Amino acid sequence: MARRPRTSEASHLMELVRSTVPPMHPAGLPFVGASLALAAAGRNHRWLRTVGLVSAGAQAAFFRHPHRVPPTRPGVVVAPADGQVCLIENAVPPPELGRSTEPVPRISIFLSVFDAHVQRAPIAGEVIAAVHRPGLFGSADLPSASADNERNSVVIRSPEGVEVVAVQIAGLVARRIVCDVNVGDKVALGDTYGLIRFGSRLDTYLPEGANLLVSVGQRAVAGETVIAELP
Repeated sequence: MARRPRTSEASHLMELVRSTVPPMHPAGLPFVGASLALAAAGRNHRWLRTVGLVSAGAQAAFFRHPHRVPPTRPGVVVAPADGQVCLIENAVPPPELGRSTEPVPRISIFLSVFDAHVQRAPIAGEVIAAVHRPGLFGSADLPSASADNERNSVVIRSPEGVEVVAVQIAGLVARRIVCDVNVGDKVALGDTYGLIRFGSRLDTYLPEGANLLVSVGQRAVAGETVIAELP
């Protein structure tokens, strides 16, 4: 006869599960709930029940919110999103921010539907601007997406006065940008501040003189991968 696990063993097992299976961002609750409702409504119809359960699992995976440990050394910029570095170039920040019209280094990260879609603060500091601009929903991996697609731009100023711009860009499938910070909010390095639903792109505009530490094609982990050092 199998021995029932002791309380301490059960607690340890639950802790292992929690550390392995990431929690879900609250934005995913309506989607998972709708899928489970479909499964419940179709409990007497195998195919409908299966579709509902599979959809719920897929939605929970898409909206996962994994724990990340930011680097502790000062003066670094971390990736604001999981994904692949698809473009590195000099570009002018979004005009709706009213910032400089001079090109600055920009690192673009493309998020596929298989990447975690929460966004994290690339630096610690104060949010001094947060502006949404409507636009198109073209493929987010194209260079034109930065200028043409719907976007939400956030400017963070570090305690030393250095500014970094993070731009959430909607994609071909992504049609909803969520930004949870406002002007005046303080964020720590790697704090979650938003989410884009179902495939998108993140542009990070850096100050002139920043030392870029990633290459095109490299995979980035939000909140952990150091993409640049501040000047």
